[in-house]
Amino acid sequence: MARFEDLEVGQALPSLSRVVTREDVRAYAEAGDDHNPLHQDADVALAVGFPGIIAHGMFSMGHLATCVAAWVGDPAAILRLSAQFRAPVFMGEEIVASGRVTGLDPTARTATAELWVTLERDHIVEYPIRKGEATVRFVD
Repeated sequence: MARFEDLEVGQALPSLSRVVTREDVRAYAEAGDDHNPLHQDADVALAVGFPGIIAHGMFSMGHLATCVAAWVGDPAAILRLSAQFRAPVFMGEEIVASGRVTGLDPTARTATAELWVTLERDHIVEYPIRKGEATVRFVD
């Protein structure tokens, strides 16, 4: 958990990794009531050009939010979280959420951070989420 007094602009957030499983995507679909066949039916995903089912974009954003919450120490401290979805995530891929501090407001005790989620596919780094941003408030 970060402390506001220890933050510096440019400082990296600790990264958070996870391998995406079909069970994860199934549970996310149930929790979010999003049963789009792209996330459930491999034949449908194949028919539109994917190699299999894909994770929900918001699944990746949820992972990013978990990374930010772990960094700040309290999910309620996240005042704003935004992201641009850029690439699909397939089952079995490892997604890595991270970011860096881009601004500090000592009066409000807030920090802004640039965020992203990466994965490696065929030895190329892809960005399922790029140009994300968070504003968080520290209360310690």
